[in-house]
Amino acid sequence: MSESLHIVCPDCSAVNRIPSARLGEGPKCGKCHQPLFGAHPVELTTASFQQHITRNDIPVLVDFWAPWCGPCKMMAPAFEEAAARLEPGIRLAKLNTEVERAIGAQYGIRSIPTLALFQNGRELARQPGAMGAADIVRWVQTHT
Repeated sequence: MSESLHIVCPDCSAVNRIPSARLGEGPKCGKCHQPLFGAHPVELTTASFQQHITRNDIPVLVDFWAPWCGPCKMMAPAFEEAAARLEPGIRLAKLNTEVERAIGAQYGIRSIPTLALFQNGRELARQPGAMGAADIVRWVQTHT
């Protein structure tokens, strides 16, 4: 019997149990029937942040960013590319610190962009500053 993983839906935030052996087979949410992985970062809000970082059994990489931040805008395509390369083993997500100020403050985000890697609700690693896709992938792989 294969191990099952809990995966939070990027669309409705429902928690799905997926056999780990089937993770790469394009699983869909049991509630809203949308794909659980789309090779794109998930936009997090106050309502969905805790659900995603605490209920996903896979690591979650969060890009803390803001729309006025030049380096954030420069890194956005690289983060998108990293999502396509790291899913389904890692969930990539973005949190707009301009809109979700309380979460940025709660995690002590002092500069943006800042990447934070979470596993089971615990922060594993943090990296401030913009990076290219290959650097993001390499950094995640060294911390998971």
